[in-house]
Amino acid sequence: MDDVLKASVTDPRGERLIDELTGQDLSALSVSDLGERIERLKGEISRCEAALDKRQGATAAAEALFKS
Repeated sequence: MDDVLKASVTDPRGERLIDELTGQDLSALSVSDLGERIERLKGEISRCEAALDKRQGATAAAEALFKS
């Protein structure tokens, strides 16, 4: 498991780590490493989607409050 992927989930530097992660050479990774990387990325995508849904819900609630 590469350290950049582990750090990207918890590191507040976010964007810089994502840039490093998405630009990495994958040719040195094993099939197992690639599978694990994909699963961790899917988990991170789900976490981002949940945060986005929560924020969109809060925005919609605030807009509805001010339109009343």
